[in-house]
Amino acid sequence: MALGKLKTLLDMIKFEHTIFALPFAYTGMILGAGGLPPFSTFCWVTFAMAGARSFAMALNRLFDITIDKKNPRTAGRALPAGLVSVPETLLFVAAALAVFFIAIFFLPGLCHKLWPVALAPMAFYSFTKRFTWACHGVLGLCLGLAPMGAWVAATNALPPAGIWMLSLGVMLWTAGFDVLYSCQDYDFDTREGLYSVPVRFGIPLALQLTKILHALTVIFFGLMGFCFSLGAIFYAGLAIIAGFLWYENSIIKPDDLSRMNAAFFTANGCVSILAFAATFAAVVFRK
Repeated sequence: MALGKLKTLLDMIKFEHTIFALPFAYTGMILGAGGLPPFSTFCWVTFAMAGARSFAMALNRLFDITIDKKNPRTAGRALPAGLVSVPETLLFVAAALAVFFIAIFFLPGLCHKLWPVALAPMAFYSFTKRFTWACHGVLGLCLGLAPMGAWVAATNALPPAGIWMLSLGVMLWTAGFDVLYSCQDYDFDTREGLYSVPVRFGIPLALQLTKILHALTVIFFGLMGFCFSLGAIFYAGLAIIAGFLWYENSIIKPDDLSRMNAAFFTANGCVSILAFAATFAAVVFRK
């Protein structure tokens, strides 16, 4: 029974979508370590990331339960459908926080001081769509902090310019795909007075903005590669990433959002994994 509830909770927060952020955390970590980090660092960074994201997603589901009940697209989620209770979700939030703080304890001293920088935007994000169409940027910030945090975990030092470039790229990439995803809720969000780029500017302009954000993503990733002198291997991977982003944007049309899952899940999963793989290969072969 307990295992069944845990599975439902993990399904509710889309635990498998940790793949969007975790490869970028690993990218920051291997850049900081100059290759493979100690196994203990790898493990604690993984636990910290999984704990922080699980905390943020479960909290988001709690804050949005009333909204999710009204939205036909989300009414079947575990909380509004009654498959899990509010107390069970709160217990999960506490457990995720515990995992995060245990991981932080075993990471270097600077992580002990900076952990609120990572956690605060994650706790705040859920409220933003109630008052600003810039909510997509706040979500982007949450994921963009992943490579920074992993760099600090690997080096016990503040991130250099190259990691800032990577984090800005991740932030813009995330904001872009979140704008795409929010197009599905345009009618509902408009009716309920919620904020998003599609509601503020319309779906056609929102899709154009996403293309700009993703073009900037490629530029900032390229600047990261330049800062760390990653070379041809990395830029070959970046060209493939640009291809996936082009594909993601090309299959979504203002009057046809039917291929959203392919754009959101498949393409974006490939982007994050490729970014890590290209960086890792570049660092290894540079040695």
